[in-house]
Amino acid sequence: MFYLADALSPKARLNNSKAMRKSMPPISAEGRIATGNAPDVIALTRKLLSFDTINPPGNERSCAEYLANLLSAAGFVTELHDVGPGRANLVARLGNGPGKPLCFAGHLDTVPLGAQRWWHDPFAGDIEDGKIYGRGATDMKGGVAAFVTACLEDADTLKDGPGVLLLITAGEETGCDGAAALVSEGRVPEAGALVVAEPTTNQPLLGHKGALWLKVTTRGKTAHGSTPEHGDNAVVKVANIITQLSDFHFDVEPHPTVGMPTLNIGTVSGGININSVPDCAEVALDIRSTPNAGHAALKGALAQVISPEATIQTLIDLPAVWTDPQNDWVRRVFDLSAGITKTQTPPSAASYFTDASVFTSALGHLPTVILGPGLAALAHQTDEYCEVERIVEAVAIYRAILHDWIAASSTPGTPIS
Repeated sequence: MFYLADALSPKARLNNSKAMRKSMPPISAEGRIATGNAPDVIALTRKLLSFDTINPPGNERSCAEYLANLLSAAGFVTELHDVGPGRANLVARLGNGPGKPLCFAGHLDTVPLGAQRWWHDPFAGDIEDGKIYGRGATDMKGGVAAFVTACLEDADTLKDGPGVLLLITAGEETGCDGAAALVSEGRVPEAGALVVAEPTTNQPLLGHKGALWLKVTTRGKTAHGSTPEHGDNAVVKVANIITQLSDFHFDVEPHPTVGMPTLNIGTVSGGININSVPDCAEVALDIRSTPNAGHAALKGALAQVISPEATIQTLIDLPAVWTDPQNDWVRRVFDLSAGITKTQTPPSAASYFTDASVFTSALGHLPTVILGPGLAALAHQTDEYCEVERIVEAVAIYRAILHDWIAASSTPGTPIS
């Protein structure tokens, strides 16, 4: 059997998702997955995969409510904040001791399935050859399940210390919309350090590139296609811009780890029919920035080569994220991760953006690592999967980081972040 991605209607996907949720282990009276006293991380991953949170439209609320029930039953203070019909962010906090909590962040929305065949039901969480399949398995419901499980397993310890803060968002895939809403509404408490559970195969990364998406619009004058001399062709103007940008290089120093900013010409549109001179055309640009290249400067550099007659609109403006590898907490995270994975990795960063673009700066540029069980190369792919072993391993890593945070907060003179 195969599943033809978006050939499934929204109603069919919803019915399929509901059927799968009914087959999953239920929440017990105490709010735990009914497979024991502690949640089973793979059962929880399968449960999260059964919720259709494809964005658009998102529909993350039901999935967020499920997690809120689990966390509330363990003593967490939970808040659901609406970000649109059927959509919600979840903020959960546990800990009543002095000091700032450790923060974990992750998103619940996923990208569309695409047009290619899925050989595994994208909402079933099928397990085969040590891999759990489903849309969001890698990006990033496996990561969310892992840090929620780690926190639930250590809830009794966390409640009396600086504790933990969980920021579980909607709308990350379309530009960190949920994270931005939490910040703009003042819903994000203070924290001491941030772990974002995006896919890194459990190897900690020190940050990621930023994203600056621009739409460049040219205007012209329409005329009949048989008399183009009477018009002013906006598509030709956009073509000239594309020619200028095809070999464009930003004049900035490369970052020693993240490298150089990049520019991709993503989409082009213009004209309404063949036999008219187009009076409007657009080109969309995807710029990935580095920590030493601010977006205002990058946009200014582009403006120097784009005709002043064109207009430039900012679609997404998410800064790069970077933490000094010599930061005490970061060094401990690297050591703790290496002790579990048996792999020591050099300082590195991701090319994709995450909710850290919003949360890190909003929380005072706190130390941040990107660290999750998924494989980045499988994100947004057909038959997306995550290795079961990696999800289980992520729980161990997150618990080690939590234990370290608690120990550091109770030891005078120990740097926490």
